[in-house]
Amino acid sequence: MDEGRIQAVFEDGLFVLKLSGDVRLTLCATLDQQVQRVAAVEGLESVIIDLREATNVDSTALGFLAKLALAVRDRLVMPAQVVAAHPDVLTMLKVMGFDEVASVVDAGSLPEADQADLDGASCCNAPALNESQDDADASPQQEQELRGRILEAHRLLMCLNGHNRLEFQPLIELLESEEHRQPH
Repeated sequence: MDEGRIQAVFEDGLFVLKLSGDVRLTLCATLDQQVQRVAAVEGLESVIIDLREATNVDSTALGFLAKLALAVRDRLVMPAQVVAAHPDVLTMLKVMGFDEVASVVDAGSLPEADQADLDGASCCNAPALNESQDDADASPQQEQELRGRILEAHRLLMCLNGHNRLEFQPLIELLESEEHRQPH
């Protein structure tokens, strides 16, 4: 699998977040930072989450993308737009109920001019915002932060639809029980 990468740019009221490769929970701290950054930015007019080069987006990363869409929902005229090309990613977005918080677009249905606009977005030239962590070297504090991020992401996804509620309730309960067992 191609390691996940994140690129972001804010220009002329447009925020573009581009994720590529295999996007997993190891990138969630970076995703959360981007959510906080965008939620605070002045002059925001539209948000595009470009997943055209993503081959996989795990549920934790999807939770943070939902957090982004929810964070800007009341500030935008149109909902955040998620553009994806990979069939597995499109299926995951549909199953997770992402259309409740964003406009999900199959990149194959975009006119060539819109594809070219996305390709020309400045984030394509921006440095990747990568985050990686060797799980073997994770401190108890890092593990607790990661567990908290996973909890937050899945709680958000549970709010999107009944399927997610059923799917993620056991995970939430497990993580909450582990959190209560950990010394603070």
